[in-house]
Amino acid sequence: MNSIKIIGAILILVSIGFGYLGFNKVADNTAEVKFLGLKIDASNESGKQQGYIYLGLAAILLAGGIYTINKSKK
Repeated sequence: MNSIKIIGAILILVSIGFGYLGFNKVADNTAEVKFLGLKIDASNESGKQQGYIYLGLAAILLAGGIYTINKSKK
């Protein structure tokens, strides 16, 4: 295994970690309560935004890892 494949695999593993953190951050900062027919939203928008940033970074790292591994095959 050459070093480019190892770097690609590390990028993919890091992207999985960022995806997990982002998904949990979005889920933890989303809250909704229904009370007497009223829907009350108690979400933390800045926390959700951080979660979406993590998810975006995860997608970029995943694409980079896949590209790196495919590039090393040529």
